[in-house]
Amino acid sequence: MNDTTTNPSTPTNLGEVTFVRVYDAPRELVFECMVTPEHLTHFWGPVGIHTPLENIEIDLRPGGIFKTVMVDDTSGDEYPNIGVFVEIDAPSKLVWTEPEVEGGMTTTSYFKDLGDGRTEVTIHQTNVPEMFRTPEAQAGMQSSFDRFAAYVATL
Repeated sequence: MNDTTTNPSTPTNLGEVTFVRVYDAPRELVFECMVTPEHLTHFWGPVGIHTPLENIEIDLRPGGIFKTVMVDDTSGDEYPNIGVFVEIDAPSKLVWTEPEVEGGMTTTSYFKDLGDGRTEVTIHQTNVPEMFRTPEAQAGMQSSFDRFAAYVATL
């Protein structure tokens, strides 16, 4: 018997997304902001969302957890996010995977020192479900990057 059925739990339509942004801050500070709850609380999530400090847990080591619970400013709805660090090469590279996201989405962030007090950050995501690749989701990510740029400018 030849079974050609597809396993319904097998993810389909996964893709990749890449974002590149330049921030007016040194690489060490940009990296620190991305892995420190006291910084993350100021910008983690798109406009209209906040992430209270008590909703952020970081264990910065391979196998350690990256956990946030974002809260909608209007409805109070909560959006948990759980990642597991795969690779940490401070201050140049950070990799985590989100095993609870269909397909096990992986985010790799590269921090490049531009030599003039600015940092180029390239974020490359793989195994990205379609719902995270919609124009609305991409706009939300961009607004989060805007929030980060505004925050880091105050430091």
